[in-house]
Amino acid sequence: MTTEKPVTAPEPEHPLVREVYPDLVEELVALLVAEGEVTLALSAHDMRLVAACGCGDDFCQSFRTAPHPDGQPYGPGHRCVPLLPSRGMLVLDAVDDRIVYVEVLDRPPLHDARLRRS
Repeated sequence: MTTEKPVTAPEPEHPLVREVYPDLVEELVALLVAEGEVTLALSAHDMRLVAACGCGDDFCQSFRTAPHPDGQPYGPGHRCVPLLPSRGMLVLDAVDDRIVYVEVLDRPPLHDARLRRS
């Protein structure tokens, strides 16, 4: 007798950051291009919103764009890319020219654009 495993729906894919925070992605792309970071600017279009920072600080709206174990270094190929926005702080962690974390500090609240569509 064979037992069949129940069919389960696949987990929904993490949303594209550009669909959730389009204004932020537009700003990131412009700032990256201004810094000569064209490869990172291109990768910004494909970032996924994987997880919020979770630190609990009211001034922090940072988020992960790739899975990463807490407390572990990013390892080889990691670099920090500070940007110069007109307000607050934006700092990116990139590994091999892929943005893996977006640090968003001391900025006006981000609003989920998907909620405005209804």
